[in-house]
Amino acid sequence: MRIVIAEDNVLLREGLILLLEDVGHEIVAVVGSGPEIVPALLEHRPDVAVLDVRLPPGFRDEGLRAAIEARRLVPGLPILVLSQYVEESYAAELLGQGASGVGYLLKDRVGHIEEFQDALDRVAAGGTALDPEVVSQLMSRRDPLDALSPREREVLGLMAQGLGNPTIATTLFITERSVSKHIGNILAKLNLPPSDSGSRRVLAVLAYLNA
Repeated sequence: MRIVIAEDNVLLREGLILLLEDVGHEIVAVVGSGPEIVPALLEHRPDVAVLDVRLPPGFRDEGLRAAIEARRLVPGLPILVLSQYVEESYAAELLGQGASGVGYLLKDRVGHIEEFQDALDRVAAGGTALDPEVVSQLMSRRDPLDALSPREREVLGLMAQGLGNPTIATTLFITERSVSKHIGNILAKLNLPPSDSGSRRVLAVLAYLNA
């Protein structure tokens, strides 16, 4: 894959470059400040961009703002955002555009190489990849989730991370048939429309969690 990286921390930036090139990806551009991001993305049109949320000059939300602007100019541009902390407002705003081809991970997750690579692949393919901690905090704000059983809440959390039924079944040591049944109950209890599309199902859940 062709990748653009936006990260001002030299150690993390160089680590990302080495990690991604080692598994065969091509780094087409590396930038270290917010104003550089959109021009780089428009010039190179990467398969996926990896962006820090807080970048110079303000160290506030430059990466996020650039991500939103880039996706406005290039609809569907896959973007994986990295953040030091769980910042619900940032996650909600990015996901509010539609979660297809979007990821939001804590930087600590980069150290888990297989998880990070899996998240990058999913985002590049148009899927979603949300850090479990982000999902947990988004879910904790929703009183209507009290209607769900503990198992249904577990399934919902894994759905919101972008995982498919087989992976959910393996993670929870249950059958895929049980997963489907739990999902049906979740969608019914949350008044979400049923869908044959896994991506639309995840988008519906994320839209609900961000409402």
